[in-house]
Amino acid sequence: MIVVSDTSALSNLAIVDHLWLLEAIYQTVIIPDVVASELAAASNPAILAILQLTWIQTQPLTNSELADQLQQDRGLDAGEANAIALAFELQADDLLIDERLGRQEAIRLGLSIIGILGILLVAKQRSLILQVQPVMDALIDQAGFRVSPQLYQRILALAQEP
Repeated sequence: MIVVSDTSALSNLAIVDHLWLLEAIYQTVIIPDVVASELAAASNPAILAILQLTWIQTQPLTNSELADQLQQDRGLDAGEANAIALAFELQADDLLIDERLGRQEAIRLGLSIIGILGILLVAKQRSLILQVQPVMDALIDQAGFRVSPQLYQRILALAQEP
């Protein structure tokens, strides 16, 4: 299974000490060079440590035309644009991305996407975590992850949590 991630998904899970879920679910996660550079520029030690993990693999784009187009024409940041372009190039099974515009562009290109909240639901389904709510709350409180009240309630309902 080929999974590509952008920067924020990895960073947010690292901040709340749940990055291990990605390895448990996917075994390997591929990131483009630009995402590796963004992670390396972080000041948070938990985020910097991501690059030391053997199951996170950096892979360069062979053609940056799509990434450049997504940045210039669609207004995506470099990490999102390069993650989408690499997922497209590798015909990835999943693209891990949370930003709305990036998700829209990935879907437009026919990519299968999943976000952090989807990861939490899969993790609960596979009994990797007991509850979604404490991790979701940590993401909001510690990582500044934004979740609308409606989506928060929808995730709790899907997780069958009160």
